[in-house]
Amino acid sequence: MAEKDGQEQTEDATEKKLTQAREKGQVVRSKELATTLVLTATGAAFLAFGDALGRALAQLMHRLFSLTRQEIFDTDALFIIIGNSIKPIVWPLFAIITCGFMAGIIGNILMGGLVFSGESIRPKLSKMSPKAGLKRMMGPQAMVELVKSIAKVAVVVTIAVTILRTQFLEVMEFSLQPLNISVMEALNFLGSVFIWLCASLVIIVAIDVPYQYWKHAKELRMTKQEVKDEMKDVNGNPQLKSKIRQMQMEMSQRRMIADIPDADVIITNPTHYSVALKYEKDGSSAPKVVAKGVDEMAFRIRDVGNEHKVPVLESAPLTRAIYHTTEIDEAIPEGLFVAVAQILAYVYQLEQFKKRKGGRPKPLPKSMDIPDDLRH
Repeated sequence: MAEKDGQEQTEDATEKKLTQAREKGQVVRSKELATTLVLTATGAAFLAFGDALGRALAQLMHRLFSLTRQEIFDTDALFIIIGNSIKPIVWPLFAIITCGFMAGIIGNILMGGLVFSGESIRPKLSKMSPKAGLKRMMGPQAMVELVKSIAKVAVVVTIAVTILRTQFLEVMEFSLQPLNISVMEALNFLGSVFIWLCASLVIIVAIDVPYQYWKHAKELRMTKQEVKDEMKDVNGNPQLKSKIRQMQMEMSQRRMIADIPDADVIITNPTHYSVALKYEKDGSSAPKVVAKGVDEMAFRIRDVGNEHKVPVLESAPLTRAIYHTTEIDEAIPEGLFVAVAQILAYVYQLEQFKKRKGGRPKPLPKSMDIPDDLRH
């Protein structure tokens, strides 16, 4: 098991680690898959375009070996003859090379996708170290490559011997046919044998591809501490986040306390809850909550309200309903308009009574009009 800083790398790579590895060019690759695709595609292209290439080569050889004395000593004519003879070769040869080139690209991006990274080609002194090179040559990866090479040779030789044994008589008959026919059939036979030999490497590819996925995942494994550190980097340090939340809460509470003197009324549940409401006199909006709290904060709201002579009234059901349904700086729900209007009307009448501009208001009803869906 690989270890790092004394810890076992037992955790699968995270998405961030995989992304970073990809940016560095560390993706899954199988040289066996790419090689097999290139050889197979080239062999198939040779079978498809081999006849045209063979005929073009035969015509080229026939023309060059039948030059007249005048043509040999005429440089301009000689170049024209060579150019005209080569033209038929270009297209079949280009088609075969193109098939091999495209197969090479597909074979390399089939696993891991298309990646452009300068990190993988950047010179590194560690790669130039003789000690590191010797370690790579004698390491587990070198042994794996050796086993794969031996397996490839064994598979190819086995398939080649099998084909030659089964097709031996057909091969011997080539010598009994006219030269041009014998050459074409021999080329077709060699192309078919080449395809079979390339296809036999699929056995190696079927083993190498899963191995490369496993090897890549193993190389990118992380220790538990690395995973924790990454989570801190991505999501933030829990202790720091807790401190920030605490500071934000304290700032919010200070701002809330500062708004209490502007409230029109504070409604309380004597044992736990307090809610401070403010209502714009122009009536353009519903009453909104400027402060609310439970337990210790509830008593703090009442104390600040008493200090600034804000009316404090008791209405347990209404206080709980507002506390649980409305956030600070939000308007109360429409279902509580009637109950809050009774509270505000009582406060207004109480202020008028204190100014001797009206009679003593009637006590608030013990049962407020609160919809069932807003009760808490």
